[in-house]
Amino acid sequence: MNSSHKDKQVAVLGAGESGQSAAFLLRDCGAHVTVLDSGDPARLYDKIHALESRGIRVLAGEAAERDAQEYDLSVLSPGIDPATPLVRNFLAKRAELIGELELAFGMCACPVVAITGTNGKTTTTQLVEQMLNAAGVRTVASGNIGPAFSAKVSQSGQLDVMTLEVSSFQLERIRVFRPQTAVWLGFAADHLDRYASMEEYFAAKVRIFENQTPSDWAVVNFRDKLPPLAARRITFSASVPGADFELRDGVIFHRGTRVLAMSDTHLRGAHNAENLMAALGVGLAQGLEFHQMLPGLCAYRPLPHRCEVIRTVAGVEWVNDSKGTNLDSVEKALLSEGRPVVLIAGGKDKGFEYEGLTDLVGERCRAAVVLGEMADRIEALWRGRLQCFNAGKSLSRAVELAADIARPGDVVLFSPGTSSFDMFKNYADRGNQFRELVLALPSNPTTS
Repeated sequence: MNSSHKDKQVAVLGAGESGQSAAFLLRDCGAHVTVLDSGDPARLYDKIHALESRGIRVLAGEAAERDAQEYDLSVLSPGIDPATPLVRNFLAKRAELIGELELAFGMCACPVVAITGTNGKTTTTQLVEQMLNAAGVRTVASGNIGPAFSAKVSQSGQLDVMTLEVSSFQLERIRVFRPQTAVWLGFAADHLDRYASMEEYFAAKVRIFENQTPSDWAVVNFRDKLPPLAARRITFSASVPGADFELRDGVIFHRGTRVLAMSDTHLRGAHNAENLMAALGVGLAQGLEFHQMLPGLCAYRPLPHRCEVIRTVAGVEWVNDSKGTNLDSVEKALLSEGRPVVLIAGGKDKGFEYEGLTDLVGERCRAAVVLGEMADRIEALWRGRLQCFNAGKSLSRAVELAADIARPGDVVLFSPGTSSFDMFKNYADRGNQFRELVLALPSNPTTS
């Protein structure tokens, strides 16, 4: 463990998974750790107990926001908005403030593969983890995917590489964080409830390349215009010609050489073809041959809530894409379907408009069912292009409406296009409830 933190007074802002992991790591290094969280102390009871049982001091609620103690170092959990009173209090102290990603990187004993992008991060991170391990390159996945980097960094001495999913929130506070291989999956509108503009969001995300050198690698989506990079590039695209990796008629090619057919994998859609290309690019950067990479990639099965086929009822396929929390993800899900779609969309207002999807929805969808905070606004945008039904704040009503509308040969696609916090704990809770509702549909609805 890093002895530079021994006997230091360190504050960790946030008692979530990243904050707890950072606190435990620092305590193991001999630091005197205080965790501060603005949440209700009663709701944080279990977390407070777990932290205090390890000798970690905890301040919650208003006491955390008013804390006047000076610290040698402060560590910010990525989920906490820097504009909150808790963080503003620490910034006013002019305390040294780093992110959990930066903390763990300073203790990492192996090179890092870091994967970012608006969509596809978790799938690609898992593809890379499975591909590398199957090829004999020892790695574990951590970071934004969970568990936190801080929870896994103690294993880094036994690994060949650490595979990280990295969000823009985590990149906001980096200083020396330098991935040996940085993966850029693509950029689209998101998180405008945290960032003032798309430019600000892009600036945070592109920092993944900031400390790379000419000896490093950047595996990047050829579609996006990026600033000059110091690292060597490997490019990919399922839609733009001229990249190192391209998709032609359902087959991935590398500089004209056939590499992998999508039909040999458990993934569907051009967006997942790009995730596979990115993983193949990481393999090249690690010095692997394609024949070493393919077994792990072909064996990979996608996680729930990512264009997950739940069941077919009376000739209608029901697909759960609850992880689709921005408009780019809805677009990719729609483009991956060749059949008429009944789309269920809507949720929390994250500060962006659905107007950009109107033409595609009009072309690909038989009808749309909207729900959540944004239901009325989406209905007003789309009702001139197709049938649009408003389910209010009832997912069960949305499923009922979709079941009535859909015809044999259709796909009911649940791809909300925004986050779930207006109605659900998170996207997984939302997806699980959708799955339960679909599984409860009668097998023969015409006679039920």
